[in-house]
Order: sequence, then C-alpha cells, then structure tokens
Amino acid sequence: MRQRLLLITATSTLLLAACGTSPRTKPEPPPPPVATVSTARMAEANLAPASASLVSGRLALVPEAGGVHITGVIGGLPRGQQAAFHVHEKGDCSAMDASSAGGHFNPAMQQHGRAGAGAHHAGDMDNLQANAEGVANVDVHLRGVTLGGGAANDVAGRALVVHASADDYRSQPAGNAGARVACAVIRVVR
Repeated sequence: MRQRLLLITATSTLLLAACGTSPRTKPEPPPPPVATVSTARMAEANLAPASASLVSGRLALVPEAGGVHITGVIGGLPRGQQAAFHVHEKGDCSAMDASSAGGHFNPAMQQHGRAGAGAHHAGDMDNLQANAEGVANVDVHLRGVTLGGGAANDVAGRALVVHASADDYRSQPAGNAGARVACAVIRVVR
C-alpha cells in the first residue's frame, strides 16, 4: 500500500510539473524589409471605361528613387471636376464595374488617407483634376512602392482605377470616391 501511495504521489508530481511548463516557441521572424529597388524599367496601363463611362487613357510608369512616377493623359472625365485615382490590389479589370480589381493596394494594412499626410494605403494618390475638356494630365510620384520584382510593395500586375468622384481622404476604406469609371492593369513592358 505504501509503495502504491508513493507511486501515485510521484506520478501526480510529474504530471503537475508537466502542466506547469509550456513548450518553447520560436519567436516569429521579423517581417521582410520593404523592397526599395524596382526590377522593371517601365510599365504601361491602358485605361478602359468601366461602369458605362467614357473615361479612358494611357499611362506610363517608371521607377524613381523611393517609388514610381506615373505620367499620361486621361480623358472623358467630368469637366472641371476632380476624380479619385488609386492603385488597386488585383490586376483584374474584367468586371463591368471594375470591382474585380479588389480594394486599394494596401500591403502594410494602413487606414485610408492622403499620401504624404500620415497613414494611408500604398495605392492612395491625390485626386486627378480634369480641365474644361474633361482631360487630366497625370504627373504622380507614388512613394513607397516598387515596379517589378515581386516584393510586397510591388505595383506591377495590379490595377490603376479612376473613380467617379473625388477622394475625401478620410472615409474608410476608400475615401467615398464613388463608382469605378476606368480600370487598367499595370503591365511591365521592359
């Protein structure tokens, strides 16, 4: 009986000791650094109308220090008004309303906002300003992204989207910018 009591006590002690220890977990590795070097030299985006609009245009994207420079012309916009302009997460413009392009490109999981003024999506850019003919000349410096190479902040293969209204830079998740009126996939050409 005494031997049996000692065996039960020893077993109980071992079980309690095992419960008090936790398995060692490896610390999570730090996230990979944001890439700062683009591997492509140039990309293009040919905007096609969406949501039954007449908005279209042609844009060129070229890497620059700290980001990507976007230039080109967009027509068919409401005359003299502003329209939101963003990089969206998916390079898919197949839906009639461009919803297939997904949400704003946001690899750092930030709140929507205005580029250069605090937290914002990587794809957030200033509104386009159409002239009296409904044409916007695009000259945008998109900071914190790369062109080519496949890094988390790479915009190659994603979509550029023009919206019907101006971005208010604060409404979540997309700035209350209205319908998607044009969409283009960013395609590396060299």
